[in-house]
Amino acid sequence: MASFQGKGIKEETLIPCYFFYGEETFPAWEFINELKEALISPDIQDYSVERFNLEDNSWADVIDSARALPIFISPCRIIVVEVPKGKKESLSSREKSILKDYFSSPPSKTVIVIVCSGKIKKNTSLFRFFSSLSSAVVSLKELRYLKEEALFAWMDKKFISQGKTAAFEAKIKLQELVGNDLRRVNNEIEKLITFVGEKKEIELDDVNQVSGWVKIFFEWEIADSLGKVDFERSLIVLNNLFKEGVKPEYILGSMAKFFRDIFLAKLLLKEKSLDRKAVFKELRPHIHEKFGNFYATKFREFFSLVEKFSMRDLNRVLAELEEVDLKMKTTSLTPQTLLESFLFDYCSPRKKERITWREQRD
Repeated sequence: MASFQGKGIKEETLIPCYFFYGEETFPAWEFINELKEALISPDIQDYSVERFNLEDNSWADVIDSARALPIFISPCRIIVVEVPKGKKESLSSREKSILKDYFSSPPSKTVIVIVCSGKIKKNTSLFRFFSSLSSAVVSLKELRYLKEEALFAWMDKKFISQGKTAAFEAKIKLQELVGNDLRRVNNEIEKLITFVGEKKEIELDDVNQVSGWVKIFFEWEIADSLGKVDFERSLIVLNNLFKEGVKPEYILGSMAKFFRDIFLAKLLLKEKSLDRKAVFKELRPHIHEKFGNFYATKFREFFSLVEKFSMRDLNRVLAELEEVDLKMKTTSLTPQTLLESFLFDYCSPRKKERITWREQRD
């Protein structure tokens, strides 16, 4: 089947359906992105790539869309079908008939990519149906978590694709800190590549600064000072970050992440897509329940902030951080001066509001 590294994807080599299943679905989404980049103009990707989730849609909806004429002329149409973990693995006789009829003569420029998250039982009617189709019609691939050598080889390909290499001890440290979830590993690799700039080799110290507990500690420190609206403490933490040699864009990114996480938590809770524990696990993956009182304290502090901030406040602060980012790139002011100015503006009015509120309450 087509490469996951963006090479070898050509219209003439495509088949009508790709069926991915397993616990590690990140490579499936990479493949989908590679299809988009190789075959579809960026201007019409929104129209040529359609996504269906079987939680909300049926196979009839998917096939109706696949048979419909495309809105724009394009070398390829991509239809992505997400199968929720442990669900929708059975096909009715009607669904089997619809799918069989479609794959007996599929449109030449339409590709269906099915992504089944989690383990799938091979005796389910869904798996049996697609595995019964010819290899000229469907390609089935199981996606498992990569371990050690396979994971390091995957990392190497990512680094090489960006003109970088990584020291062996750097890769070991990255695995220790992030685990083998490829989405998280990929995110950290992207951060590392940005962090090292023109340097060709990622070293252990780079991983410690970007992904390590040293950086996480400072992020917690600055998050705590921002949450408490403590200007003096924020300045001390900021100064320590610069002394440690952490780059300004990463300090700014940590500040922005603090507010974005609160913003995202409010959205997820409002939409009721996740409960509090699931939201915390998503946004604070390094803090596990097994940490006991530490977990309970951080959990309580985080959701106290979620309740404290309004959406309007969060939007305003994020806009101010975007302005700081622009000034870093376009003015002669030092990054530390710009960040200190932001902290002063952020803390001063909120301190007054908090004092006034307490005085009224008392």
